Amino acid sequence: MTRRLAVVAKKVGVSEATVSRVLNGKPGVSAATRQAVLSALDVLGYERPTQLRGERARLVGLVLPELQNPIFPAFAEVIGGALAQLGLTPVLCTQTRGGVSEADYVDLLLQQQVSGVVFAGGLYAQADAPHDHYRRLAERNIPVVLVNAAIEHLGFPAVSCDDAVAVEQAWRHLASLGHERIGLVLGPGDHMPSARKLAAARAVAGEVPEEHVARAMFSIEGGHAAASRLIERGVTGFICASDPLALGVVRAARRKGLDVPGQISVVGYDDSALMNCTEPPLTTVRQPIEAMGKAVVELLNAQISGSAVAAEELLFEPELVVRGSTAQAPRS
Repeated sequence: MTRRLAVVAKKVGVSEATVSRVLNGKPGVSAATRQAVLSALDVLGYERPTQLRGERARLVGLVLPELQNPIFPAFAEVIGGALAQLGLTPVLCTQTRGGVSEADYVDLLLQQQVSGVVFAGGLYAQADAPHDHYRRLAERNIPVVLVNAAIEHLGFPAVSCDDAVAVEQAWRHLASLGHERIGLVLGPGDHMPSARKLAAARAVAGEVPEEHVARAMFSIEGGHAAASRLIERGVTGFICASDPLALGVVRAARRKGLDVPGQISVVGYDDSALMNCTEPPLTTVRQPIEAMGKAVVELLNAQISGSAVAAEELLFEPELVVRGSTAQAPRS
């Protein structure tokens, strides 16, 4: 018990006597300090005293698919900071191949009696993936917000970047540069944001030949493999569903002895960290991460506070950022 008091006191930055008063339900402690002590107990894995177990922890699960793509740490930083300002403690849950799954994390978060969960880039965006763990959250009335396009009928509010506008901006940019053979490097066929991007491309172009569409895992390697196929089919302008995919396209072009942007133009998606430092600097469509992250926390906090929040999708406008990876199409 003495060790637990010391560890929690150090975590929160208060005296052991203050921690003891909180654990024993005694007066003389501010509400903010009390919540900080209880959150520290949860984060450190200590059980709450029996009389304090009835209320939910001031913890919010932040479930991400990976941290290699810089867009996810960027979202985590914005959302985590906004949560902290409200006295909520973010718990980062990152999936690894062959490790803890999204469903496993949900079970762990439910055991910790979290106040809410934010998902970014999760299985909710894949039509063919398992979704039972989302239903468990709904049955327990846990506040949830999703980041970017989800399958229908999950019943959670979502905050998304407008995929249709993003592709329209990218397509018109490449077309204005004279590119006639424009290809798409997208995620798997059941991936909702990718499906929206493909539908938008067909809407703006009238028709997109199937041989100009390549599916890939969201990685540089995936982009490299997909681009190799499209380059052989004569594609000169690439619209990619993520920045890592776009960097894979650049690498594939160079491996084939082609110049970017002299012969191949590439547009990414996200404008994640350091894309202005690549060679060439990447033209990409920027997600408004700051505005989206704050909206996520506002929706989550409203639910936590007991307000009714409609299971609707807020769409945010992206912005095309033109840099050095796009140029006039090569003359035939």
